[in-house]
Amino acid sequence: MNLRSKKRLAASVLGVGVDRVIFDDEYSDLIQDAITRSTIRGLIGFGAIRAAPEKGVSRGRFRERSAKLKRGRGSGSTEGPAKARNPRKDAWVTKVRALRWRLKVAKDREEIDNEAYKRLYGQVKGGQVRNVKHLLSLIAEAGK
Repeated sequence: MNLRSKKRLAASVLGVGVDRVIFDDEYSDLIQDAITRSTIRGLIGFGAIRAAPEKGVSRGRFRERSAKLKRGRGSGSTEGPAKARNPRKDAWVTKVRALRWRLKVAKDREEIDNEAYKRLYGQVKGGQVRNVKHLLSLIAEAGK
């Protein structure tokens, strides 16, 4: 039995799409006999014809992504690797300047003598000193 026209009519009466119209199998003979909008309305009232609920789009993926972005996990408009945005050479220059300034301060305060200053300066230039904290520990050793 072809119920395409009944489904189209029911969709029009219910105000939904054809795919959302559901016919109850128990009332198939009544549905087949229905040929007017009023009989379709009667079947809707009676429960023989109904509309399926709207499906909608899940917001689960959006919620997961927005939670990650709140925690600062998104790349946003960042382009290129970290070393391209902050070159190794720039990082090196910044580090060496900080270390040399600390050495100068230590020499001015007479925490180290000129000989120790020259030795530590060479170590900084050679990349043997990791960071300011490491330099301060070397200065403490040299001062003894």
